[in-house]
Amino acid sequence: MTSKPGVASKLELDNVHKAFGDKHVLNGINLAIDEHEVVCLIGPSGCGKSTLLRCVDLLDTIDQGDIRLDGDSITARGIDGNAVRRRIGIVFQSYNLFPHMSVLDNVTLGPRRALGMDRSEAEAKAMELLDRFGLADKAQDYPNRISGGQNQRAAIVRALIGDPEILLLDEVTSALDPELVGEVLGVIRDLASRGMTMVLATHEMGFARDVANRVAFLHEGKVLETAPPAELFTNPTEERTKQFLARVIEAGRL
Repeated sequence: MTSKPGVASKLELDNVHKAFGDKHVLNGINLAIDEHEVVCLIGPSGCGKSTLLRCVDLLDTIDQGDIRLDGDSITARGIDGNAVRRRIGIVFQSYNLFPHMSVLDNVTLGPRRALGMDRSEAEAKAMELLDRFGLADKAQDYPNRISGGQNQRAAIVRALIGDPEILLLDEVTSALDPELVGEVLGVIRDLASRGMTMVLATHEMGFARDVANRVAFLHEGKVLETAPPAELFTNPTEERTKQFLARVIEAGRL
């Protein structure tokens, strides 16, 4: 999927660089994501997937390049990072729910504090989403009383309650027991079917094949190639991509 001529992609990364000390993690990332598109980022550990997502959400500051949302730079000097993050939701591998708060309070804290939503409105919206994702009966439970999969679903609800335009998901199944992975992937499939624009860093190759419009293979901080999953997984053009996928297939993960 590519943008129509003259129409900016929903999200664009243009020659993005990021280093931590002497370690260069992103080395000129170029990637464009269209509205309603699902793009999965794959590649070996340390290739820059998580850092890329954190830079898009402005949790990490880029050293060079530009990131644009609807054609407007969100990394220019003077940009209000909080305003940008209201438009971009992010879900991490670790759920980061507050242990002393119920699921409902965890989900509604952000819109009440950051968006000024009153409690009744926030709770009504939260309950609608919790019900949609099979968590309505867990609303008053604390995170330590529900499963890892339920915690991760609650974290996704928390990211969705502010109606983000883009959802970033960073290895959201990596911390889960295998039997719980399916319920979280089911939520992501539902979001994809509803047209949510998503960028996912994932090791779940079968899921990437099923849900993504495009897959981007990262290596040493660069996007080596992007293609629809049927094309990239069966006929990659880059030798490093071929090596990576051969190991994935050998391990029975695709």
